[in-house]
Amino acid sequence: MGTALGTIERIWRYPIKSTGGEPLDEAAVDARGLVGDRLYAVRDTEGKFGSGKNTRRFRRMPGLLRLRSRYPGGAATAVPELLDPDGDPVPDPTSFVRHYLDRDDVEVAREGTISHFDQLPLSVLTTATLDWVRAAVPGVPVDERRFRPNLLVRTPPGTPPFVEDAWFGGTARIGGALCVRFERASERCVMTNEAQQDLPHSPLILRAIAQAHDMRLDALATVAQPGRVRLGDTVELI
Repeated sequence: MGTALGTIERIWRYPIKSTGGEPLDEAAVDARGLVGDRLYAVRDTEGKFGSGKNTRRFRRMPGLLRLRSRYPGGAATAVPELLDPDGDPVPDPTSFVRHYLDRDDVEVAREGTISHFDQLPLSVLTTATLDWVRAAVPGVPVDERRFRPNLLVRTPPGTPPFVEDAWFGGTARIGGALCVRFERASERCVMTNEAQQDLPHSPLILRAIAQAHDMRLDALATVAQPGRVRLGDTVELI
């Protein structure tokens, strides 16, 4: 028997990178991550992807987090829908983002040879760490959407914050067949502060993480064995 780490509280997929995602009851996971996750992105004519920051691969495009994306019917076999700030699907995602961002050099495009992921395929966050963030910024609305994890793990009472650090280098079984290897933490950026839907902008969140944990939060993982993840699945270090 391995060591039980917790249970799957929520599953998130983000069909269009840097937009709000869709909560799922279950999902298939392959070597790339949750099937369909960040498979599309807002891309400019220089090949840079819309994000909350400017880097070699990413272009800051403020406001994308106020939008959401989802796959019609939940299956990642079709082009995802883009939802406007009121939650209504738009008829043409590319036309909408051009008007929304006031730029005519962008399109909603499927992943090609360059990965849409910032770092690794899966982001895993615990409720212990999330509760710490809430306590560190009283008065600021905080839930896991600030940190865009794929999996939120409900940890037992008394679990310390940043417990994810202790998992690095280990492999966990999730449910029946799925196995993931924890590699390292995400280096957080201004995306954690950005406004999205009912969460207001606040610089206090990133500041608290920087002061307490060197800008790092969550566990990034690779997929050691594909499978499915379901709400309530046990996460067990093996």
